Amino acid sequence: MPEGGPDGGDGGNGGSIFLIADEGINTLVDYRYTRLFQAESGQKGRGRNCSGKAGQDLTLRVPVGTVVYDQDTDELIADLIQHAQQTCVAKGGAHGVGNARFKSSVNRSPRRTIPGQLGENRNLRLELKVLADVGLVGMPNAGKSTLIHAISAARPKIADYPFTTLYPNLGVVRVGQHRSFVVADIPGLVKGAASGAGLGIRFLKHVMRTRLLFHLVDVVPADGADPVEIVQAISDELQKFNPELFAKERWLVLNKIDLLPADEVNAYCDDIVKRLQWDGKVFRISGLSHKGTETLTQEAMRYLEHNSINHPEDKEDSSLRSE
Repeated sequence: MPEGGPDGGDGGNGGSIFLIADEGINTLVDYRYTRLFQAESGQKGRGRNCSGKAGQDLTLRVPVGTVVYDQDTDELIADLIQHAQQTCVAKGGAHGVGNARFKSSVNRSPRRTIPGQLGENRNLRLELKVLADVGLVGMPNAGKSTLIHAISAARPKIADYPFTTLYPNLGVVRVGQHRSFVVADIPGLVKGAASGAGLGIRFLKHVMRTRLLFHLVDVVPADGADPVEIVQAISDELQKFNPELFAKERWLVLNKIDLLPADEVNAYCDDIVKRLQWDGKVFRISGLSHKGTETLTQEAMRYLEHNSINHPEDKEDSSLRSE
C-alpha cells in the first residue's frame, strides 16, 4: 500500500531432492550421462504480505538395491532395499523473512529482512548391488550360466569360452507352490579379481547381499588345471575382497560330472574334497543334463527357509543441488 506500513512477505522454501527405489528400473545408466540435478528455487516474497511459493521438490528414481554414499566424505546416506523406499539426499534452503515480521510498536517502518538460506549441495556416489538369496561364484567357464539356465527361467548367454557372462544374471528358482528363491550369476572370477583382474571387483560386490554361495568348479577343466587349485584361488579372492564374504555359507558344487566315466565319479570327487579338506556341504551335479540340480535347489530352499532373515552394488557419481 503506498505510504503504508511494511508488508513484505516471506520467501518460499527451496525444493529438496529425494531418491526413491523403483522396482521397474534395473540400472543406473541414466545417471552416467546426466550428472547434475537441481531442485526448484523458492520464490521471493512480495508486497501486501504475499509469501513466495515454495520450490518444487525433485524426485529421482533408482533401482531397488541402490546404495547412496556422500562422495566427499564416504558417508553412507541410504540403502534402498524396498520398492517405493525413499530418502532425502539434499535438503532445500529455508525461506527468507520479509520486513513485515519485524514491525513492532517501537519500529513501525522496519527495513530489516533475513535472506533465504542456500540449500544443500552434495556429490553423491550411487552403487547398485543386486538383491539375491543365492550367489554363484567360480572361475570363467565353470558352468554358472548353464546352471542358472537349468534351475530357473533365466536365459543367459551360454558358450564354451571364458567370460560369456559380462553382467550379473538373476533367476527365480521355484521349488514348489509359494516356495522360491532368487539366484545371481556373476561373471567368472580369476586370480587377482579382488584387485581388479578380469571383471574382478566390479562384480564381487553383487554377492555381498546373498545369504548363500554356490561355489561352482569344473571337475575336468579344458586346460587341464587342478580343480583343487581353482577352488583355493577363488577362496583366496573372496577373503581378500571382504572377510565377511568369505565367511558366508558356501557350498561346493562339483559341476560337469557328466564328462567323467560313471564308475569314476565318486572316487574322483571324493579325492577333490579330501585334498581341499572341505568341511562344508558338497554337491555333484551336471548343469547340462540337470543331474543333481533338483537336490541342490531343494537343499538351498530348506537352508534359506531355516535361516530366514529380512534383508534390507554398477556405480555412478552424481552432483545434487537443492535450492
